[in-house]
Amino acid sequence: MPTLFTDPRSGGVKKSSGVNVLPIVAETWAQVRDDANADVDWLIASFDGSSKTDITVAASGSGGVEACAAALLENAACYGGVRLESGRFVTFFYTPEGCPVMQRGRASMYKNGVLNVLEGSDREVDMKPGATGSSI
Repeated sequence: MPTLFTDPRSGGVKKSSGVNVLPIVAETWAQVRDDANADVDWLIASFDGSSKTDITVAASGSGGVEACAAALLENAACYGGVRLESGRFVTFFYTPEGCPVMQRGRASMYKNGVLNVLEGSDREVDMKPGATGSSI
């Protein structure tokens, strides 16, 4: 599903951000937000294979912030969301040191388009390997 952003220079005309967030991302996020589903409480999304525009689910699971932080990708930019112990939802954008420079730039340009698909989150947090529920 292509996401849109508003160009403030044009008085609000919608333009495509160029990113294509695949439907599986929204479906997995719905599972994370489902109170009856204890099997999935976080997701990580990233570029689909060698695609420069398609974003898909790279990992998902249970275990909270700690499990999500342990599953962060080592060589690719990623986006994601997690349910906190308080029951609130947060999103994140993470680019590891091993991420190629061009992908890092493209991923930061697509950030808002991808995180807009993860509806209902309270805020964006600084996720990194080793993060814990109390550190964010």
